[in-house]
Amino acid sequence: MNTSAPTEPTLQKITSALVERHGEEQRERIESGLGRCAALWQEQDGDAEAFQAFCTDHFIASEEDLERLVQRLETAIVQVRGHLYEMRRNLRRWADLRGDELANVDELLATFDPAPDLSEQLYTQKLAHLALLNLERPTLDAMLAEGEDWSNDEWARTRIARFFGARVPKQVSDKARALGFKASHWVSNFHVPVDTMVDAKGRRWFEEDRKLVAHWLIREELKGGYNDENGIDKQRAMAWILARHIDGTIPRSVMDRTGTEDWDPASNTVGGSDPGELVGLERYEHWMMQVEVARELDQHHPEHPTAIARKCELQREIPESDVERVLVELLSADVRRDLAGMMRDRLGRDLEAHDIYFDDLFESRDNSELDAAVKARFKDEKAFEEKLPEVLRGLGFDEELAEFLGTRVRVEIAKGAGHAMRPMLRQYDAWLRTSRLKDQLGWDGFDTAMHELGHNLEQLCSCYFAPRTILEGVPNTACTEAFAFLYQSLAKRVLGIEDEAEAERSFHENTASTMLMACQIAGPSLMELRTWRWLYEHPDADAAALRDTVLRISGEVWSEFFEVDFGPDPYHILGAYQHMVAHPLYLPDYAIGQMISHQVRAHVRTRDVAEETKRICSIGCLTPAAWMKQAVGGAISPRPLIEDTTRALAALT
Repeated sequence: MNTSAPTEPTLQKITSALVERHGEEQRERIESGLGRCAALWQEQDGDAEAFQAFCTDHFIASEEDLERLVQRLETAIVQVRGHLYEMRRNLRRWADLRGDELANVDELLATFDPAPDLSEQLYTQKLAHLALLNLERPTLDAMLAEGEDWSNDEWARTRIARFFGARVPKQVSDKARALGFKASHWVSNFHVPVDTMVDAKGRRWFEEDRKLVAHWLIREELKGGYNDENGIDKQRAMAWILARHIDGTIPRSVMDRTGTEDWDPASNTVGGSDPGELVGLERYEHWMMQVEVARELDQHHPEHPTAIARKCELQREIPESDVERVLVELLSADVRRDLAGMMRDRLGRDLEAHDIYFDDLFESRDNSELDAAVKARFKDEKAFEEKLPEVLRGLGFDEELAEFLGTRVRVEIAKGAGHAMRPMLRQYDAWLRTSRLKDQLGWDGFDTAMHELGHNLEQLCSCYFAPRTILEGVPNTACTEAFAFLYQSLAKRVLGIEDEAEAERSFHENTASTMLMACQIAGPSLMELRTWRWLYEHPDADAAALRDTVLRISGEVWSEFFEVDFGPDPYHILGAYQHMVAHPLYLPDYAIGQMISHQVRAHVRTRDVAEETKRICSIGCLTPAAWMKQAVGGAISPRPLIEDTTRALAALT
């Protein structure tokens, strides 16, 4: 409760004065504006007299002047957030990228914030109060109920008002930034050495000094085992590495490379003996940093007082109940039984827990063949960057648009998993980060690059072609993930190893694979959501209790939705994703993104993918529901994916 807020008699006095000046027809706007402004007015902003003077001087009645205010605030917001974003990106580059490293310096630069108290300064310097006094700030419920009928100008006013959100003190922002960086930096640098790993038959699979970032590249190596001779032995060993990562039982001698003897992750022995000191709770201690950040922020977000509410209602703009509903509906689909049967036929054995990562039902190419195909087209990441206009032309973009977009993407190699960074101002480029092998980009790096290219195309189109600058971007990360998955699905076409004549079969195959990928990520998403609920129910929980809960809820979600098809899970594999540590509650965006991606892909199936990419990504930053209505004419739902998967299996069998 804000005890410094102006009292009711003060508000009534100001209301009367403003109504007398501007007319009775302005009463509703005056009362609502004063209420919004007063709720966030604090002692340091001034006394009751100062509040009255500010509101009297800054309430704008005429529609013409109100639109001029909107334009000025739009310019101010775009400039401030755009330049700060670019500064922060540049300050993080040494911590984010492989190559030039300077110990004890790069992390300091990465955590430097040129505007650490921006949230507070927006209020202290009265810009936020100016906006809240004059512009309506609709609730999410109102946006969902009415937003589909709003004009771009109405959306612009909403986005400006909602930009001025919680009033977070500088010390809280500092703590959130520092702890959040520590958690994500730990994830980026948690690479598990695998050169001493042996499978159950004693075979080593990796060259000397090979390390794999958890969980992403461990998962990719596991998936690569489907095309290796005796790959099942490798896969089981990799799954046990994930298990040791999840429960913290990786031997310390493996992580710090002091041991050179065989490490059997299944029995967790080193040289056939006790593994010695283990990593322990390290992962969950970093996860608890994010919990600590969330609890610090809770008290400053009265409308969204939990991390779940902020992620779902404030950032994602999809209610928590709807997020869980679509995840459960997807995982409960009957067609999953048919998919599991096809997987068993394809693999020639009963499914095991690690097979939730299997999504290549319809073709089998050796990893070395895929690496060679990438190398033949792109010598390295710089060649990929140089050829991006050519890549886009091959995907149907006209000459001008291919050149415009393709020359505005910068490709770099990240320390951790791939990611994309958008231009927040129209004079800047987009940045694509991926991984690579020692001497080439490789299939994994290229596949990731195509995913990130989808992000970049969305980012560039939604920046440069948005109807208003304040509406640049897409509604949330699930929407941008849709385009990332769409373009990732085109990776083999870009390499010239997919027969375009089989477009219909390819669509069916992609649909089935998308269903598998969406269900694979929906499980961890649901597990993480339920874990955060538990964290709020148990405010005294520590890292050990969190680890136990992750293992327990992973088992519960597995039993509910996966065990019938994949059997028992000794690994607690639903707890593997490192997003849970680095980017809390992000995972549902992948699952929802797969659903949206399918809806977009089905929509563009008989249309021009390039034209539709530009059109859809130029709609503007509406709510996801309103955006989808304009994009594909329907709501976000797993039903199209479920129904098309049923049709796909009928066509493919």
